[in-house]
Amino acid sequence: MARHLHFGPARVPSRDSPAAALAALLERELTACEIDFEGRFWMDYDFAAELGELCAANDIALSVHAPIAGFMGHAERGKKLNMAIGMLDHSAGIAKAAGAELVVFHPGFLLGRTREDAIDAVVVQLGELRERLEAKDRAVPFGIEVMGRVRELGSIEDVCEIASRLDWVRPVVDFAHMHATSDGAFLSEEPFAAALEQADAVIEPGAPFHVHFSDIQFANRNETKHLPYGDGTLRAEPLRDALGRFERPATVISESPTAESTDTIRAILGA
Repeated sequence: MARHLHFGPARVPSRDSPAAALAALLERELTACEIDFEGRFWMDYDFAAELGELCAANDIALSVHAPIAGFMGHAERGKKLNMAIGMLDHSAGIAKAAGAELVVFHPGFLLGRTREDAIDAVVVQLGELRERLEAKDRAVPFGIEVMGRVRELGSIEDVCEIASRLDWVRPVVDFAHMHATSDGAFLSEEPFAAALEQADAVIEPGAPFHVHFSDIQFANRNETKHLPYGDGTLRAEPLRDALGRFERPATVISESPTAESTDTIRAILGA
């Protein structure tokens, strides 16, 4: 097992109040939670600040997942890029209020460009975003997620290349997505460890791995949907063993569609 492991769900378990959310996490012995803004912003700054205080007092690691449209690397400057910047800016503000470890976002698309040109565009636009965030005192770490589309931007190599150029960006290692794009190759400890080694090389010392995990359905090396644990072929034991090779702490976020699956994965990881 990793030197220090936090584990929890990809959704806040209650939107009624920060206290209700904390109680739901503690009841299931969960020690991490990703604030879910993929669809829309639903949490205000006061909710975020209170949730952050409660979670910090109980050693629960928070992160924020920005809206899906909040990606960088747009081929054209205009409305879509401005909207994405606004979404990432607001996500960073909530993350700062909550004391979250990082803001998770997607790397975007090739959009007809070479991989190198698309990566360059992501890096440039992230640099411009960073200047805006620094001016607002919300320059929190960002995490760029490995994606589940085999012919698009977002491989482990892509996100590690981007993270290597920006010291405030870390790779988010999504093993469900990599299992899909590899046509189901993540069956033993070795591919897990190899991916973590790539991430380890570009994350600053002391910062945790940020991992997404769930069972997954895929076709033609592209993800189709997250599955209840056990319905597919991705298992948590190799992740547990691979994390044990590293001194680096880790936050593992379950994207499983059921609470039972998340609890099963937690038990296997020994979180």
